[in-house]
Amino acid sequence: MAVKDREHVKVVAFNRRATHDYFIDDRFEAGLVLTGTEIKSIREGRVNLREGYARITGNEAWLTNVHIAPYEQGNRYNHEPLRDRKLLLHRDEISELVGRVRQRGYTIIPLQLYLKHGRAKVELGLARGKREFDKRESIAKREAQREIERGLRDRNR
Repeated sequence: MAVKDREHVKVVAFNRRATHDYFIDDRFEAGLVLTGTEIKSIREGRVNLREGYARITGNEAWLTNVHIAPYEQGNRYNHEPLRDRKLLLHRDEISELVGRVRQRGYTIIPLQLYLKHGRAKVELGLARGKREFDKRESIAKREAQREIERGLRDRNR
């Protein structure tokens, strides 16, 4: 993302479990088709991406199992929290995702949801699942990096 774009981006929800459970090989930005109460709830930050994933049926991409809480001031036209939401992607992006998911056993997961110039966008990750020993290895690398940083900080005092 360019520096100018980052000025107009407000991250609403971040999926921290994604990097713990998956290797993220590629990232895509997609728009969302939402109802009025959904975007109001997103602006309040009432979104959970943890169990969400994207699936492709036909030539359309859908975001499934992402929880957007009902809008508190919503009336009888309030939305259902776990409904499937259509993703706005270019046709060539969808065909690339289809090919990679079928061929190599990838899955598509939401990494973060943000507002860019007032519009809701979701960052999708093309991910491979980590095994238990991969997770332990990632934790060990992170702890080793912390030790190095701590040693450098103490040495500079």
